[in-house]
Amino acid sequence: MSRTIYRRLATTIYCSNSRGPIGAIICAAILAIMPAVVWGQSGVACPRFAVGSAIAEPPNIFSQGGVLQLAFSYQTRLDPSGNALYCYTTTSGVQSPTLRVHPGDRLKITLQNALPAPPASAMPGMPGMNAPGTAAETCGSGVMNDASINIHYHGTNTPPLCHQDEVIRTLVNAGETFDYDLQVPPDEPPGLYWYHPHVHGISEAAVQGGASGALIVEGIENVNPIVAGLPQRVLVIRDNPVPANAAPGGDPPAWDVSLNYVPIPAPGYTPAIIPMHPSEKQFWRVLNASADTIIDLRLQFDGVAQTLNVVALDGVPTGSQDATGPGSTLPMTDILLAPAARAEFVVTGPSAGVRNAELMTLNINTGPNGDYDPTRPLARIQTSANAAEPPLTVPAVSGPPPAERFAGLASATPTAERRLYFSEVLQDPNNPAGPTNFYITVDGQKPVLFNPGDPPAIVTTQGAVEDWTIENRAEENHEFHIHQIHFLLLERNGVPAPPADAQYFDTIQVPFWPGTGGYPSVKVRMDFRGPTVGDFVYHCHILGHEDAGMMAIIRVNPAPAPPQ
Repeated sequence: MSRTIYRRLATTIYCSNSRGPIGAIICAAILAIMPAVVWGQSGVACPRFAVGSAIAEPPNIFSQGGVLQLAFSYQTRLDPSGNALYCYTTTSGVQSPTLRVHPGDRLKITLQNALPAPPASAMPGMPGMNAPGTAAETCGSGVMNDASINIHYHGTNTPPLCHQDEVIRTLVNAGETFDYDLQVPPDEPPGLYWYHPHVHGISEAAVQGGASGALIVEGIENVNPIVAGLPQRVLVIRDNPVPANAAPGGDPPAWDVSLNYVPIPAPGYTPAIIPMHPSEKQFWRVLNASADTIIDLRLQFDGVAQTLNVVALDGVPTGSQDATGPGSTLPMTDILLAPAARAEFVVTGPSAGVRNAELMTLNINTGPNGDYDPTRPLARIQTSANAAEPPLTVPAVSGPPPAERFAGLASATPTAERRLYFSEVLQDPNNPAGPTNFYITVDGQKPVLFNPGDPPAIVTTQGAVEDWTIENRAEENHEFHIHQIHFLLLERNGVPAPPADAQYFDTIQVPFWPGTGGYPSVKVRMDFRGPTVGDFVYHCHILGHEDAGMMAIIRVNPAPAPPQ
């Protein structure tokens, strides 16, 4: 461990035990100026902050001249508890930077897989992943193993093509290098997206290991000017296995969580620290990059829930996509974030008189077969007139709102209606503790585990607008996500969504079935009117479920040529 890490750890321990306003101010100042070794060179791969550290902003990499070009090395190590850590690291040693692009920019990433090659005796990945099909269908390596990686650009409406945002057959094995070159659509909504590995069968382990980062499409101030000029803070929530040697006591969660790589372990749940000026307004961009943990965000001042003024969900500015004008702001006191979901909102910090200001996640009832996601703190806000500010502020308004990608979708006549459902079955009905098979199935088809060699479960045509009802027939929550496109929420359990909830998402929760009565469901409108064609996937974004089979392929065929 470096001297810098030792000094930071010692300071954190001292600050966690200090009392009184003067001590709090001193500690906040010390932690703010101490080097943020976790983001850069620290002598080890995939470094992490100490428990109780002040939040450090992920480093930013900006596009220049319409191109963002960088090289990533994918690395790993074991932490002191024996859990595997993973990260995308730049050539300068920075892990998980925030990539900032504009609509229409090109993103060019050279990815080197620096993982050690698995032994020849190692078992390959999930069945079916080693069925490469034709040479044209193989992208990168043709055979998967437990060191295979790739990158998914989650939420972006980019093509599902090799060297772009294709995950069904893209495999980069240990020692190999692979080039990504994709263009952000010119009408991509400005907001928060993210990147992470997406190799079926091992995606949960990679994401829980920390291999993820934010991707921001700039320009949100032109859609909702309320954020212009505000300090902006990127907060990434990740989950990871509870160490086998964790301190005893409490009611352990299914998974521990961290905030910007500051661990918040059970049972103590020591929160991270967010410094702010008293009563300051900031723009927070929050990503739930957890593999499995559902988050219900709340900000409390002395036990009173505060209003969060939401301006974007899942990368789409709220209320902005009907082509009638700028975006609207949604006041909310808690924000449900499924794994992979994002929320961007304006926060007013606590006044100097507030004694306890806390960002937390509320308990989630995930069902009889679900994980335990308890109420726990994420961060404590420390106010000081000298508090360190986030390094970036939102630019001033520079033009009119951009073109509306989803204009007219709400009033469009659907060209097809489909019903899909989540279900799960024990592999051995006589062994309740044994493994479970997870399915997502089109009603009327046979439930099957995901296999990239299977034909698409759904075939549609570019230009289509489809209404999908997605049911949950399992006794635990599932989180529906589709690649390449967004959808409009229409109904929950057959009841039309209130106007404030009728937003555009790429991930949405379908609550558990209690065992009796009707199946919980959501109805969403799928938008295939854009340029995206080809094969891509939809799945549960609880990645343990996806790895165990809960994924399927959709094929969008090109629109027929107009008659001559």
